[in-house]
Amino acid sequence: VLHNVFLARDSYGLEPESRAELNRVYDFLLLNPGIGVEISGHTDNTGSPEHNQELSEQRARSVVEYLENKGIAGERLKAAGYGEMNPVADNENEEGRAQNRRTELKITDIDAKN
Repeated sequence: VLHNVFLARDSYGLEPESRAELNRVYDFLLLNPGIGVEISGHTDNTGSPEHNQELSEQRARSVVEYLENKGIAGERLKAAGYGEMNPVADNENEEGRAQNRRTELKITDIDAKN
């Protein structure tokens, strides 16, 4: 989980405070050129499932675009949105919903030649 990726409520615009975390991801990818990753967006269960799915996809794309704009090759990055499908906490209270609104990074490819 990328704990310090901040997005405005019901938006996919990255807040400036996200740069430090995203720059750490950039540095990791720069130092490991053979690694490919999936950036996944997740939401809580407020709003319609369709809206949450679209929002999670857009949020993941925002992170991928940030990394591409810094020079990471697009073929190393995959954006995926999972909406409200994979909660990690109870959606019945705000604390749980906050945990479910998250961005994750998963290593999907390791090329030993690099």
